[in-house]
Amino acid sequence: MTDPADARPDPGPDAGPPGTGPAGATPAQTSEPPPRRPRWRRPLIETVVTILVALLLAGLGRVFVFQAFWIPSASMVPTLSVYDRVLVQKAFFSWHDVREGDIVVFSEPPLDHCGGEAGDLVKRVIALPGQTIYSSGNSIYVNGRRLAEPYLPGDDPLGPPIASSQHPYRVPAGKFYMLGDNRADSCDSRYWGPIEGSTIVGKVVLTWWHNGRPDFHTF
Repeated sequence: MTDPADARPDPGPDAGPPGTGPAGATPAQTSEPPPRRPRWRRPLIETVVTILVALLLAGLGRVFVFQAFWIPSASMVPTLSVYDRVLVQKAFFSWHDVREGDIVVFSEPPLDHCGGEAGDLVKRVIALPGQTIYSSGNSIYVNGRRLAEPYLPGDDPLGPPIASSQHPYRVPAGKFYMLGDNRADSCDSRYWGPIEGSTIVGKVVLTWWHNGRPDFHTF
């Protein structure tokens, strides 16, 4: 595309050779050419448009691909501390992709009466739809097998128990059993039951601020 400053209107079929003006007219009778536009205008417009497009794409990425969250409570200590910042994958992810041990953000369950501000929650997935779960001492058993939890400290107390070995709890279809890593101080599925898979916002994939300092850690 030619620059507007380098193009002039077509003078029409009655025009004479360049520099002679319209046919039958002397050079003195020709009109003055239109003033040139400043050459800095086009680069400035291109820069502004580029910035606007970048901001638009960043906004779309935030809404549809990734979203940053901060952690308001101690329910996921030591994995996530209060005021930690995490990045949550929302696109190319559905609740059908959720696996045991994933940390996910989800909408507040309707039976959550633990207090605190309403909003999205973050917990760890412990049992999947159709699996059974119970606790014995500080250990958790899923489908009859003791759950290995290397992300917890060795002396982490469980707090309120989960069902029993004689009467394990079976997670309903389409739902997930959630626990906080800070088991003794977490309001989770032990209080408000399993969550609907459709309420899962996304999966935590990165911590970029931990314990008051930059700390990049993927999940």
